[in-house]
Amino acid sequence: MLDSRIEEAINDQINYELYSAYIYYSMQSWFLDRNMGGMAGWMGIQVMEEMSHAQIFFNYVNERGGRVLLKGIEGPQTEFDSPLDVFQTALEHEQKVTARINAIMDLAIELKDHASVQFLHWFVAEQVEEEATASEIAGKLEWAQDAPAALYQIDSELGTRTFTTPSPLAGD
Repeated sequence: MLDSRIEEAINDQINYELYSAYIYYSMQSWFLDRNMGGMAGWMGIQVMEEMSHAQIFFNYVNERGGRVLLKGIEGPQTEFDSPLDVFQTALEHEQKVTARINAIMDLAIELKDHASVQFLHWFVAEQVEEEATASEIAGKLEWAQDAPAALYQIDSELGTRTFTTPSPLAGD
């Protein structure tokens, strides 16, 4: 059985993962409005990842005898100054997600909840990748700001991304 504090923290994280999907949907819409299909597609894949993360947390709470309680989701930012602004915002968001995952891990360690510590290891590693990817793309966009051909190339590259089911769900 989950300690009520871990259950509450994970419930909050489920809500935040759903909010993350909203953020990426909003970014996808912004790119679609500007005919940047590659970046829009990249964000669409990000939406699927965030929804998968919510599902992984959802399954874990249920497997441990807890109950998922969903809450309202705040509306996301809808306007951005540039593709660079979008990816800088995405990076800042992923840094917040990392801090939240780390806080849940700290709580699990404090409570000596070894199962939750083991479960959260995947998310800790995932956040390293999320931050690195957003940072790399923001860096490329910073370099390409005044070079339309480079921006076109980045958009094309990002459009090649495909969705891969996150490892904890692969067996489901």
